[in-house]
Amino acid sequence: MPVYSLQSVQKIPVSLENAWEFFSHPANLAKMTPEYLNLKFTNKLYGESMYPGQVMTYNVKPILGIPMFWMTEITHVDHHRYFVDEQRTGPYRIWHHQHHFRVIEGGVEMTDIVHYQPPLGWLGALANTLFIKGQLKAIFEFRHKRVQELFGAWPE
Repeated sequence: MPVYSLQSVQKIPVSLENAWEFFSHPANLAKMTPEYLNLKFTNKLYGESMYPGQVMTYNVKPILGIPMFWMTEITHVDHHRYFVDEQRTGPYRIWHHQHHFRVIEGGVEMTDIVHYQPPLGWLGALANTLFIKGQLKAIFEFRHKRVQELFGAWPE
């Protein structure tokens, strides 16, 4: 079965320190997630910033409002450059999400790269074609708009 990928790039008119402080704080994930997914943390979040080995558990409702348990682990952190979260248990067979930050003139370029594989073989591949890929793109479009609301739009 194929592993799919999705990339999202956004320029943000803030300092690297401000971008990193916001995006590396685990509780801010809920601020960046559409309300219809109903993301709710189910474990205590330790620390003010992400660290390798950090585990987060939450419930989400990605399909027809049906609750699903999801556990991710922060596997890599290079302060002010990138961090990676990987699914340990959840709706995907594989979920590997990289968050990269790079200083550019006027702010920061943030790049998300997700590699994922739905479960259920050919049925999961069909589900990806029918709605998973579109739903993931919509989530990143929501995040793009939310980042603009929080930090301002990039001047064109």
